[in-house]
Amino acid sequence: MIEEIRIENLGVIVSASLELGAGFTVITGETGAGKTMVLTGLDLLLGGRGDTGMVRTGADRAVVEGTFVVSDDVAARVEDAGGSLDDDALILARTLPAQGRSRSFAGGRSVPQAFLADLAADLVTVHGQSDQLRLRAPARQRELLDRFADTGPLLAEYRETWRRLTDARARLEEWQARADERAGEAARLRAGLELLESLDPQPGEDDALRAEAERLGNVEELREAAGRAHAALAGAGEGAELDATVLVDEARRALEVGDPELAGLAERLGEVSYLLSDVGTELGTFLASLEADPERLQTVHERRAALRDASLRLGVESPDALSEWSAAAAARLAEIDGPQDGGAALREEIAGLTATLAEQAGRLSAARRAAAERLSAAVDAELAGLAMPGAHLEVALEPLPEPGPWGAEAVALLLQPRPDSPPRPLGDGASGGELSRVMLALEVAVADPGRTPADHRPTFVFDEVDAGVGGRAAIEVGRRLAGLARVAQVIVVTHLPQVAAFADTHLLVSKSTGATTITDVRRITGEERERELARMLSGQEDSDVARRHAAELLDRAVMAR
Repeated sequence: MIEEIRIENLGVIVSASLELGAGFTVITGETGAGKTMVLTGLDLLLGGRGDTGMVRTGADRAVVEGTFVVSDDVAARVEDAGGSLDDDALILARTLPAQGRSRSFAGGRSVPQAFLADLAADLVTVHGQSDQLRLRAPARQRELLDRFADTGPLLAEYRETWRRLTDARARLEEWQARADERAGEAARLRAGLELLESLDPQPGEDDALRAEAERLGNVEELREAAGRAHAALAGAGEGAELDATVLVDEARRALEVGDPELAGLAERLGEVSYLLSDVGTELGTFLASLEADPERLQTVHERRAALRDASLRLGVESPDALSEWSAAAAARLAEIDGPQDGGAALREEIAGLTATLAEQAGRLSAARRAAAERLSAAVDAELAGLAMPGAHLEVALEPLPEPGPWGAEAVALLLQPRPDSPPRPLGDGASGGELSRVMLALEVAVADPGRTPADHRPTFVFDEVDAGVGGRAAIEVGRRLAGLARVAQVIVVTHLPQVAAFADTHLLVSKSTGATTITDVRRITGEERERELARMLSGQEDSDVARRHAAELLDRAVMAR
């Protein structure tokens, strides 16, 4: 609900404040007084496009600010954008400089213009001559029927299933598109596993083979080096007289004289003697094992070459990683060829979701069919009171080849203006005035006080919804707008006194001319309101006849409520 709109330097308006009531508010004024600027200001607040030509001549910028009572959902979206509510009210603002780009604000936070436009759908529904085009859109017609049928929970459930089904189908399509790729991958994995099965590489095998190849290729050098070392330890080398072990043992015994410090050194020499003995024994064993074996060396070289070739063919970093590649390849091949086939699982998921969607679509269709008959009857009753006797609104449900994102049928509103004319899509053959009355009849029929919390009632703005009507039909338009205002906030720009008489709040847009033209917006009551209605009736607010007629209109409006 809109509590207040404040406008500065917009068009002919220097400064204006519109305090809007919770019920039926009407805005009137002479042609050219600036009523359009009021709606332009509201449009700017709701994310509409602005241009510098809207700024009042001589002003630096135009400013529009509005105070709204909003739902918890809207409040949460504003808070997510960094804004906050002021005393439980949301303040939206739009500044339009004479030069440069406009700026938008929500809850005190600068936001993109698109953010205001996104909020608009939850704040205000605007009906004007241009909105008749929207009424012809199938999506808008389906939305009206769903509001009347209260299919919100059903539709949300259906939409979620549709989303999941669409996602599963996309994943299956991708899986099928990659079938050839997976087949090629499986063939490469099998070939690699067959190669490794015949090769049978062992962990650490390449390192061991490299060490063996180095030994076999350097037998003589190794024998000479080990022999000299062994001879030196055993005292058998050239110029050697005693075994190194014997010399160390002799030194140890020489230190055994009872001195504690020398005793420690003697102990350490004993350990050296043991080590020298062990090293000498191992050198002897090593020398005994050294044999030149050209055939074995050839075998080792061939085995290493086979391991390196396999690692290159499989893209493995080194032969030592072949075992790891084999394990990973076997696991991946099992994933591709195993019993848990990804394609089969996706097809099973799609089958289940398709069945669920069909069941939900059936319930949604049943709710829409039942509501279509009721909506048609309700709108027909409203049209009869709006000077369209015999008019019939047919709510047609056209089955789709298969369920779509919004259900299993398209919704089409067909208007039969007269009993002798065939039903035709809205806009085909209907006048602007007839479409305006159809819009009003639909909103009145769809409004449901039982589903609308008093503090979160929707706001409807009608811009000359009474175009093309007059007399008794105009009175009925006013009556129905007043009826709609019992469950919603209704704001109407009108030129018909029969409509204005039903308003709870009457705002008058007037202008004064001088050096510059200035527009003022104020609330009028009592005699001032009678004078405005008289002006609307006859063009002369001081006409006694018109004043009496205006007073009569006000009295009849009160009685007709």
